[in-house]
Amino acid sequence: MRKNIVAGNWKMNTNLEEGILLAKEINALVAKGINDPKTGVIIAPPFTHLHAINQVIDNDKICLASQNCATDEKGAFTGEVSVKILKSVGVKAVILGHSERRSYYGEVNETLLKKLNIVLENEMKPIFCCGEVLAEREASKHFKVVKEQIENVLFSLSAEVFKKVVIAYEPVWAIGTGKTASSEQAQEMHAFIRTLIAEKYGSEVALDITILYGGSCKASNAKELFSKPDVDGGLIGGASLVADEFMGIVNAF
Repeated sequence: MRKNIVAGNWKMNTNLEEGILLAKEINALVAKGINDPKTGVIIAPPFTHLHAINQVIDNDKICLASQNCATDEKGAFTGEVSVKILKSVGVKAVILGHSERRSYYGEVNETLLKKLNIVLENEMKPIFCCGEVLAEREASKHFKVVKEQIENVLFSLSAEVFKKVVIAYEPVWAIGTGKTASSEQAQEMHAFIRTLIAEKYGSEVALDITILYGGSCKASNAKELFSKPDVDGGLIGGASLVADEFMGIVNAF
């Protein structure tokens, strides 16, 4: 049975002191209990916070993630952070292919495939993002775009390795814009992704893959979104920066 997950992507927010305080607040709320014990909690602070935050969270209840990683394990790559460095400070998962990385930093399928493989080789969990921008949605190209993003990167994996991946669908037009895809639109795309997986790897693998929704999910709309049969949780941006709001989403299951 696939797991429900709520992952908080802090992006480039909080200084170190603020980040530690937020992590402690989330940790305390998680310690009080989650309504659905099958729901996993992930937080992805900035690189600079990872080591310190790893010291103040219960690693059995909260998974520490990185927002990105380098394509190489070590070497003369000024400013990059490798998976081996991340693993050494307690990171267990890595977000890959977020729409902001694709848009602002030109990450393409070839780059993401390198990162995907290096994350998996180091026994860390990849959270692979896919999704369409507004122009692609309005041109009815959203299914085509998502299909190509998944096929050109994830479908290079064997079925056994593919099972280790978490997918996050981002309707890019609904991130930071105040717009939210309806629960029906989210379900439609999540079901489409699961069908793609079934066609490639079989229904058993498809039914076991966690697919998160990543578009302006808040405590106020999480319950409706998560009620859909193919929506297994959320990749949360702004709402993950307030502990009570974030836990409201976690407890929406």
